[in-house]
Amino acid sequence: MKRRPKTSNRQNVLRNCMPMRLMQCEGIPAPPLKEMLKMSIRTYSELSQLKTFKERYQYLKLDGIVGKETFGFQRWLNQNFYHSKEWLSFRDKIIIRDNGCDLGVEGFEIYGSVLIHHLNPITYDDIVKRNPCIFDPENVICTKHQTHNAIHYGDENLLIIAPIQRQPNDTCPWRKIERS
Repeated sequence: MKRRPKTSNRQNVLRNCMPMRLMQCEGIPAPPLKEMLKMSIRTYSELSQLKTFKERYQYLKLDGIVGKETFGFQRWLNQNFYHSKEWLSFRDKIIIRDNGCDLGVEGFEIYGSVLIHHLNPITYDDIVKRNPCIFDPENVICTKHQTHNAIHYGDENLLIIAPIQRQPNDTCPWRKIERS
């Protein structure tokens, strides 16, 4: 008789955060089987295997809908949670882990506000029930506001992938660029 391999506690925690289960809890009909098979639990360990910013963005992209409600009238709970001492302490540890870099990629330092993005979206129930996935370092990454919006809405145009290489007189259209 074959024994099933034991799943780790981390796998169980992440499985509880799966979007599929969350949709069922919220009364949203489950997606077709074909779409369910495409769903996966995103982890920091997998994300960190991807070297480029663009690869990491593609891994995280959610293709959400602009204006779609997330916490609705329970937004106060979401805001209280993100201002709690427990969250702020956790947040600091994640910023240190990611060296304050957008999606944890060196060379993409964040000079403004740092957001901590949950790789697997959390819900009202996750916060109320204190689901361990909300404080799991495997479930979060540092982002800046633009990147966070690009991930949620699948809009790659919001990303600044590489700095523009400036050349002499490139901002003066009436001047000719001297060629050597």
